[in-house]
Amino acid sequence: MAYPLQYGLQDATSPIMEELMNFHDHTLMIVFLISSMVLYVITAMLTTRLTHTNTMDAQEVETIWTILPAVILILIALPSLRILYMMDEINNPALTVKTMGHQWYWSYEYTDYEDLNFDSYMIPTSELKPGELRLLEVDNRVVLPVELPIRMLISSEDVLHSWAVPSLGLKTDAIPGRLNQATITSTRPGLFYGQCSEICGSNHSFMPIVLEMVPLKHFENWSSTMI
Repeated sequence: MAYPLQYGLQDATSPIMEELMNFHDHTLMIVFLISSMVLYVITAMLTTRLTHTNTMDAQEVETIWTILPAVILILIALPSLRILYMMDEINNPALTVKTMGHQWYWSYEYTDYEDLNFDSYMIPTSELKPGELRLLEVDNRVVLPVELPIRMLISSEDVLHSWAVPSLGLKTDAIPGRLNQATITSTRPGLFYGQCSEICGSNHSFMPIVLEMVPLKHFENWSSTMI
């Protein structure tokens, strides 16, 4: 959950999000070093009257500033491609949940159970209980077990939506007529909030997502009461 005046990313809850945060720090350090070097060169050129003609015309310098950017791009591209393949990898999911986007709410169906499905609407501000978060609480939370690979099948019945949970590193488009998939593996229990991140209409910002990650025993008890 984000907090006021937060500048960084939310705390990682899944292995994918941990990799994304490491990649973010890796890329940010490269950008910081490049920016520092460019600032130093600009400052030196503005404050120094002498010009080293041999340096300005040297073939070696031109070779370095041609090869160096290519090396930097490779250092950024390789870990990026690795994470992309990790995000698409789904091996033997323990549970499958189908998510359908509507104007403007989400529908969930646990496909491994016969009659376990429900709609999830945002709770109006006037009906919030003390301690609940405005514009983020829903009447039916998505309850999932922790430390198990879960496959999310995401689609839409009307317009484009996007199912996003930042702390899990998830953001998958919900497209009418198309079934996208994503993997959830939470390393700790808790409540994790997200929202539709696609401009899908006038109530686009009123489609919150709440995942309640619980131990497997509690999930089995919840599913038995819901069926």
